[in-house]
Amino acid sequence: MAKAYERIADDIRQSIRTGQRKPGDRLPSEDALADHYRRSVPTIREALRVLASEGLIEKQHGRGTFVRRPRTTVLRDNLRHQWEKDRVREPEEQRATTGATEHDTGLQLDDLVFHAEYREATADEDLAAAFGVAPGTPLVERRYRTRYAAETAPFGLVTSYLVREVVASNPDLLDAANEPWPGGTQSQLHTVGIELNRIEERVTARPPTPEEAEELELPTGTAVFVLRKISYDTEDRVVELSDVILPGDRTELRYTTPLERW
Repeated sequence: MAKAYERIADDIRQSIRTGQRKPGDRLPSEDALADHYRRSVPTIREALRVLASEGLIEKQHGRGTFVRRPRTTVLRDNLRHQWEKDRVREPEEQRATTGATEHDTGLQLDDLVFHAEYREATADEDLAAAFGVAPGTPLVERRYRTRYAAETAPFGLVTSYLVREVVASNPDLLDAANEPWPGGTQSQLHTVGIELNRIEERVTARPPTPEEAEELELPTGTAVFVLRKISYDTEDRVVELSDVILPGDRTELRYTTPLERW
């Protein structure tokens, strides 16, 4: 049998899903809800905690509790990599009109706010093993944060690594001022003669760190996807590696596997 707070949470949940309460609407105070449901304030708080953990409501300090506005969803599928490769040899003007984030969200270039930071780094044991280089090898570490202009949280937290020696022949690849690069990473690598042969993605899930939860503005209890993307060139060499943290409340991962016919 459902507990009192679960029944209250379900009632409020249904009012949100049926549109009786709309995004941005303010919920009655805890005291008012306690009177309405004829339950104690602690019971109401537990019901609201459940709804907040589901991302349906949010408490704004000093203002009250509100129905949470749905955030732009991201559909990340494995076909995006071939889509990106197909564009590498297109004219720059054409590549500059859209990118992977637009592909995944359905938004337009003008809808997005893009931020990139580059810094020099060295390979720790984990990255050295992944790239097949010695620990301490110089790397280019790139941090990307892209968000919808109408929202404040990025779609994900992306940290990408390149072996500096592999890309140093094109100084433009060492400067964040050249971001966003038309066509993305595959187009960047093409400028130094690299063609990708395959991309491997490993996905796990875990609770976010406090820093990740704050930056991604995650509801309490929301998990994150942890995606490691490893890009191999046609010589089976790892040429780029990305660690991506994706919020579980707005990300769908979709994998399509074509099967050969008998």
